[in-house]
Amino acid sequence: MNIHEYQAKAVLKEFGAPVADGVPILTLDDVQTAVDTLPGPLWVVKSQIHAGGRGKGKFIEAAAGEKGGVRLAFSKEEVMDHAKAMLGNHLVTAQTSAEGKQVNRLYVEDGADIASELYLSLLVDRETGRPAFVASTEGGMDIEAVAHDTPEKILTLPIDPSEGVTDAAAAQLCDALALDGAAREDGMKLFPILYKAFTEKDMSMLEINPLIVMENGNLRVLDAKVSFDGNALFRHPDIMELRDTTEEDEKEIEASEWDLAYIALDGTIGCMVNGAGLAMATMDIIKLYGEEPANFCDVGGGANAEKVAAAFKIIMKDPAVKGILVNIFGGIMKCDVIAEGVIQAVKETSLAVPLVVRLEGTNVDQGKAILADSGMNIIPADDLDDAAQKIVAAVKGA
Repeated sequence: MNIHEYQAKAVLKEFGAPVADGVPILTLDDVQTAVDTLPGPLWVVKSQIHAGGRGKGKFIEAAAGEKGGVRLAFSKEEVMDHAKAMLGNHLVTAQTSAEGKQVNRLYVEDGADIASELYLSLLVDRETGRPAFVASTEGGMDIEAVAHDTPEKILTLPIDPSEGVTDAAAAQLCDALALDGAAREDGMKLFPILYKAFTEKDMSMLEINPLIVMENGNLRVLDAKVSFDGNALFRHPDIMELRDTTEEDEKEIEASEWDLAYIALDGTIGCMVNGAGLAMATMDIIKLYGEEPANFCDVGGGANAEKVAAAFKIIMKDPAVKGILVNIFGGIMKCDVIAEGVIQAVKETSLAVPLVVRLEGTNVDQGKAILADSGMNIIPADDLDDAAQKIVAAVKGA
């Protein structure tokens, strides 16, 4: 689960991280409160969407101007002008679709005198199985570009969970970020704080880009992007309250209610598969034969007919879907149950696009017989390769 920047900063502030004072804006009526609360003379007005690259983004609406989703204001009147330009309009960044995301929230915070910008993040290092810091002096930039062009400027430092952030580890991070003086003293305090927040709140990612050294020599968290492990949210009702469903795809929200792993994509072929690995292979082979998947959908290993029907109907809500591929390997979940769920969903949705079904595993003969006897226009497939070729051909033919 993702949260907004201002929410992330509030969480980090609870742990003692240095962040600027700021006020969230939900309506234009909140702007006056913000400018009266914050002293100025510099205010920063930030669009709050679940996507990076806001500063370099562009609004679709001409009235919003070409200044991006993060703007400086040098007067209270300018804060209001920026808020009017951004609130309710669609911001397109490198991490959004061409339609962008509607800006429903803003964040106004105190400006800062920046001496240098650094990059710092925490994530789970899959190679070591430990939380790891990623640090670089190249803050404010796309870290992927830094990793590609100048990988020597990035330090990845795994942390032993039994020890936490030791003084030696903190010093190593300070060295990697070239911190000295007051900034180094702040870093030695900040790194354990961030690690504590990351582990105690079950974060899957904590990214600070940039972490700044101010003109007075102190560190400040200038931006914060935080994601949480969805499997651990039951332990954190306070974090669950921060969820903004307006930033999520409606189909993904409905899928979560059915305990379905569903991610919307930009293609034309809807996929319903059991097992994440099989789902990835299904998406890959669709691309191999010249089309794009419209979604990742894993119904899991123990789905019943109702859950299968729900997944099918969610896939059909995507207007871009021109065909559906059902690829099931029945183990715990039996093929005849899948077949019944598919038929139930076809009846309820009045399916008008090609449907290819590949079944294998437990009760596969019964499942195939159920589909064949249904009288519905369902295209059977013998294996995954056959299924992919048939759905691609059906979509292109349509």
